[in-house]
Amino acid sequence: MRHSTADTIPRLLADQATLGDHPAVVARDGSLSYRELEQSVHAVAKAYLAQGVRHGDRVAVWAPNRLRFILAMLGAQAIGAAVVPLNTRFTGHEAATILDRSGTSVLVLVDGFLGKSYSQMVLDAAAQLGSEGPSVPGLPELRLVVGMDAEPAGKAVYDWSTFLSSGESISDDVLATALEAVTPDDVMDILYTSGTTGLPKGVMSSHRQSIGVAQAWALGADLSTDDRYAVVNPFFHGFGYKAGMITSLVAGATIYPVETFDPDQVLELIQSERISVLPGVPTIFTTLIDHPRLKEYDLSSLRFAIAGATAAPATLFRDMVHILGFQRVAQAYGLTECIVATMSRPGESLEHAQQTTGPAVSGIEIRTVDEEGHDVGIDVDGEILLRGDNVMLGYFEDDEATRAVIDADGWFHTGDVGRIDEHGCVKITDRLKDMFIVGGFNVYPAEIENVLRQHPAVNESAVIDVQDARLGAVGRAYVALLHDIEQPPTEHDLEAFCRERLANFKVPREFIFVEDFPRNATGKILKAELRARANDE
Repeated sequence: MRHSTADTIPRLLADQATLGDHPAVVARDGSLSYRELEQSVHAVAKAYLAQGVRHGDRVAVWAPNRLRFILAMLGAQAIGAAVVPLNTRFTGHEAATILDRSGTSVLVLVDGFLGKSYSQMVLDAAAQLGSEGPSVPGLPELRLVVGMDAEPAGKAVYDWSTFLSSGESISDDVLATALEAVTPDDVMDILYTSGTTGLPKGVMSSHRQSIGVAQAWALGADLSTDDRYAVVNPFFHGFGYKAGMITSLVAGATIYPVETFDPDQVLELIQSERISVLPGVPTIFTTLIDHPRLKEYDLSSLRFAIAGATAAPATLFRDMVHILGFQRVAQAYGLTECIVATMSRPGESLEHAQQTTGPAVSGIEIRTVDEEGHDVGIDVDGEILLRGDNVMLGYFEDDEATRAVIDADGWFHTGDVGRIDEHGCVKITDRLKDMFIVGGFNVYPAEIENVLRQHPAVNESAVIDVQDARLGAVGRAYVALLHDIEQPPTEHDLEAFCRERLANFKVPREFIFVEDFPRNATGKILKAELRARANDE
C-alpha cells in the first residue's frame, strides 16, 4: 500500500506523477494518467497566473463532479490560492453571498447543469448587492468568470480553451517559483457552512490539514493503487472532495467522478469499470438495494463503503454486505470543521460498525463533556469536543465566531451529543444545534427562518426536521403570519418564495400556519415541543 506523505498539493502531484501511466481520473469530460494530471494542473495554474491570481487569493468553483472541476481546484491550490467550492444546488443569491463574503477573484463554473445558467444566476443576484465591481456589478473582488464548457454570460468572461491559452504566456520558471512558494500552512480551501445564525461562515483548512484528512481516510479504508473509486458525493462537499478526490490522489487510486446519482448508471459503472470503493449517504445504498434489476449486474468488484452523513436503516449494513456484496462497510464521523474525526476500525463487526462511528483517527483527540465542561464517563452522553491536527484553522475573517467554538485550550465544541464506549468508539446520539441533514446535506433552520422573515406577510417562523424514508429528514416550517394581511399567502406561495432564495434541499417539505408557538418564560420558541408534536403525529 503506497500512500503519499506530501503536505502540499504541488508536492502531492509531483509525488504521484511517478505513477506514470496509471489512470488518475476517468470522467465523462476526459481521462488522465497521473503523469498527465500533473501536467494538466500545471497548465491550469499558468492560466490563473496569467489572469493575475496570486498566492492567498480565493478562487471559487461552481460545477458538478467532473475532470475540469478537479483541474480548476488543483490548479488554483498548486499556486497557493484557496478554493471556495459552491454547492450546485445553490440559488444565485446563495452563491453571490459567498462570493462576496470570501472576496473571490475568479469564478470557474459550468452553465446548464440541472437546467440552470449559473453565470446568469450569479450576475442577476450580484447586481442586487449594490456595489460596483471591475467586471461584475455587486462583487467588487470578482475579476473573471470562466466557463468550463462554453462562454458564460457577463463581461469579463473566458471559455475554458481561451482561459488555458492565456497561460501560454507564463514561463516554466515563473510557474516553478509559484509552486515552490506554497507551504503546508497556507490556506488550501474555504468551505462555507451557514451555521446556527443563518449567515455563511467560511471554514479554513491548510494544505497540511486537508491532505492529512485524506491520508487518515485512505489509511482507514485500506485504499491502494488497485482501487477504482466512484465519487458520488459532490466535490463541493468535504465528503466528496477531501474523503474522495484528495484521498484517491494520496493513495494513487483511480477517480471516477459521478455527476448525479442515477441508479442505473451507477450500477452500469460498477460493472463495466470494476468499481471497488463507493462511499455515500444511506439513501444511495437503499436505492441500489431496492433496484428492480439489481441481480442483472455484476457487483463482485465492490470492496469498501462508508454509509454516513445521516441516519441509516437498521438493516442497511448487513444488506450492503449480503445483497450488494461489499467486503467491508464502515462509518465515520466528521463535520466541515473537521472532515474526518473518527472512522470504523478494520475487522469491526457489522453490528458495532453500524452502532458507532469508530475511534478517533490519528492526530485527533476526543472528549465528551457535560454542560459545565467536565468530562463524562464511558457510555454517558455529553457534547463532543475535538482537538488535533485536522481541526480547522478558523472561520474566514470571523474571529468572533471562531472563538465561540474553539476554546482557549484548542478544543473545538462540535455541538453534537454522543458517547464513547469502552473501545474508544463514538456513537452520535443527538445534536445540540438545530442543524439537520437532508439526503446528506446540512440544513440550518436559522437560514430558512431568515429567508421566511423577508416575506412581507410572515411575522415569525420556526423550522424543524421530520423523518423521511428516502432522505432521512426533511424540513417542516411552522409559520405565524401578520394579522393585517389582506391576502394571506398559501403554503405554495411560501414554498415558491423559498425556492427563489434557497437550494432545493433546504426548502421545507411542509408549511404549517399557526397563531403562535410554544414558548419558554423568556419568549423563546420551544422547538422541542414542536418536534414532540411532529413525532406524535
